[in-house]
Amino acid sequence: MQFTLKVWRQKSQSSKGAIETYHLSDISEDMSFLEMFDVLNDKLIRDKKDPIAFDHDCREGICGMCSMFINGEAHGPGRNVTTCQLHMRSFKDGDTIYVEPWRSSAFPIVKDLTVDRSAFDRIIQSGGYVSVNTSGATQDANAIPIPKEDADSAFDAATCIGCGACVATCKNSSAMLFVSAKVSQLSLLPQGQTEANNRVQRMVNQMDAEGFGNCTNTGACEVECPKGISLTNIARMNRDFLKSSMG
Repeated sequence: MQFTLKVWRQKSQSSKGAIETYHLSDISEDMSFLEMFDVLNDKLIRDKKDPIAFDHDCREGICGMCSMFINGEAHGPGRNVTTCQLHMRSFKDGDTIYVEPWRSSAFPIVKDLTVDRSAFDRIIQSGGYVSVNTSGATQDANAIPIPKEDADSAFDAATCIGCGACVATCKNSSAMLFVSAKVSQLSLLPQGQTEANNRVQRMVNQMDAEGFGNCTNTGACEVECPKGISLTNIARMNRDFLKSSMG
């Protein structure tokens, strides 16, 4: 297979970026999108050119690092897949593919397709944890009775990998799907109840301080989320936030 790649190149946050064009041939349809990028970078290095900077790590669809906007879609065509799980057979031979970084003021560009997503880390640090008094004998977590419906909902929320596709897809660059998933995975469980009110207040306030936009319920975030995180988490977080504000 052969492709024409239109890739965003930008040396730093302060420099001006532009789309550059590359041509690749002899690409296997079984290659992942990142493997195809490895081939491109190997070619650029052999031509003594600067390789394209992009995030990646596990390449197993669980770390959330491989953040690319491909042909106007977060992680590219297909649903419930990350960029590293996207294969070149998803495209047609001879296609032109546009690749850009996440676009959000809260995710400043570091270089090329790499953006700084440390805003997510600061949101987690503000309240995405459970403090437990460990003095003396503590009860095993799996010994606490939890209704299956609550356990399943908490697990579904916990599958969020923090890739930022929701932010990149939202017209307001909202992080509410991410934050609500991190709030829900704890608030649905008994261990998370003690700090529930403070948690939702702190995480929402930190989200706002980072400059993310608000939610307008268009649902694009849920559609593009590689883990299918549900919008019901946002509704739950809004209820918890209102309740904690009135308390």
